[in-house]
Amino acid sequence: MNVKALELRNVSVVRDGKYILSSIDLELDAGENLAIIGPNGSGKTTLVQLFCGNIYPYYDEDEPAVLRIFGQERRNLFEFRRHVGIVSMDLQNMFGGDTTVFEVICSGLFSSLDIYADRTVTPDMESMVVSSATIMGIEDLLERTVSGLSLGEMRRALIARALVNGPDLLILDEPMTGLDVSMRSKFRSMFDILSKQGIGLILVTHELSDIPSSMDHIVALKEGRILAEGTKKEVLTDDVISELYGESIKVIEDNGTYQMLVVGGE
Repeated sequence: MNVKALELRNVSVVRDGKYILSSIDLELDAGENLAIIGPNGSGKTTLVQLFCGNIYPYYDEDEPAVLRIFGQERRNLFEFRRHVGIVSMDLQNMFGGDTTVFEVICSGLFSSLDIYADRTVTPDMESMVVSSATIMGIEDLLERTVSGLSLGEMRRALIARALVNGPDLLILDEPMTGLDVSMRSKFRSMFDILSKQGIGLILVTHELSDIPSSMDHIVALKEGRILAEGTKKEVLTDDVISELYGESIKVIEDNGTYQMLVVGGE
């Protein structure tokens, strides 16, 4: 039997007596792509924190939650690193300006924000860093410092960092925020290429236009609950998206890219 990349059943998160996520059921096959969409405050970030093991589901003895990543309920850090790469925009402000791109990517091998003096970077590790940088098209930037990078270059470095361990699944938390239209298009193409290489992708975004053409499993999250789940044609409809964002919205599709147009409301 094939192991699921992701399996959630009856997963809730409670904070200060309030349900941030409520009764989430979700499955993702290995190598499958998923886009999680929703407005700010819908629970997207909390869901990512669950995936990453930073928080844990609410315990209900009557209906216990199930949260498995590649078949494992109890998170083994080394196994998790082997299977899952994470791109969080919080990371981009955590590296010092004099940190080189090589060091940013290499830090992913140690799951740290630095390469400490007591850690040896082997020739094999150097090759892994160069390979990851090449995939993202930044092999010529390895000696450049973070302070000299554009926003798009820094995002590429963070994705290369997440790829350096050869993960089976890449979790992308709002990776295109702040990028211009041209750069967003390039990132969508990059994600399509990664998908063709067999890497599963989970994209978290509030912009329909960020969803690559290779993603056809969509989850719409509203107020901590799954409002809709299915293919693009099933979820990215005027009715669903209008309900999701609380406005009258027209969804426009152009050559595989989706846009939202607000057509009414106050």
